[in-house]
Amino acid sequence: MTRHPRRQVNGVILLDKPVGWTSNAALQAVKRLYQAAKAGHTGSLDPLASGLLPICLGEATKMSGFLLNADKSYQFTCRLGITTATGDAEGEVIATRPVGVLSRELVDAALRRFTGVIQQIPPMYSALKRNGQPLYKLARKGIEVEREPREVTIHELRLLRLEGEELECEMRCTKGTYVRALAADLGEALGCGAHIAALRRTAVEPYDATRMVTQEALCERAERGLAALDELLLPLDSAVAQWPAVRVLADSAFYLRQGQPVLVPRAPTQGWVRLYLGDQQFLGLGEIIDDGRVAPRRLLAC
Repeated sequence: MTRHPRRQVNGVILLDKPVGWTSNAALQAVKRLYQAAKAGHTGSLDPLASGLLPICLGEATKMSGFLLNADKSYQFTCRLGITTATGDAEGEVIATRPVGVLSRELVDAALRRFTGVIQQIPPMYSALKRNGQPLYKLARKGIEVEREPREVTIHELRLLRLEGEELECEMRCTKGTYVRALAADLGEALGCGAHIAALRRTAVEPYDATRMVTQEALCERAERGLAALDELLLPLDSAVAQWPAVRVLADSAFYLRQGQPVLVPRAPTQGWVRLYLGDQQFLGLGEIIDDGRVAPRRLLAC
């Protein structure tokens, strides 16, 4: 196999991860296609799940932490009446119960109970670690440990479809929300149990599904050359587009690159900002400190 030299390529790809792939396998496949020297993803998607997986190449990896902490949106299908050990379709069935007759009004009422700030107990089949060991590895050995409840926020939770023993929902939530745990809790609220039959991530703020590309599309582009692939890259600042922009002159940019805060007229009074030299060159991220100056926080090398 021919080894290509790694190149310095910077930008964000919104991959539509297929079912069955781990997030790391998807990351490595994109990294190979782009012949990128550096790459990282922005929070794992289970192999069962498909959908939006932002992959940061090069200097964009400095933005990945902000995407990891961003709100996420999902569409998911629950199979009612069956509870599994893993909370999804791949797990061992541990209980079956009749579903009974469910109306949209009954399901909507149950969904409202899980909207807003809620407490979730992380599932044993999760990547959360205990003493350096992922919980799913303990679960596979038949070991169950106590997990502390975690507070998450479900901004929106809406029923899309109710047919027989399946219901489909869409949700927008904070980071760290376990959709499998939500499905299990929803099944208990409906009195029949449930597990996730299908899961798709549709947004990682500020990105939505409109710019996603499949692995097949990337491979087709790769056959036309690296330039065709690079046309799909989103700019580095797209990952933090929700923050205000602060534009500085060359002398201020010099001091920022030396790690020194600078005073910028008409800058915001608090929070994180995007820094630009002039109208276009993205320098990186800064933060307004107590005396009103802009301090450099994540500056780009490019």
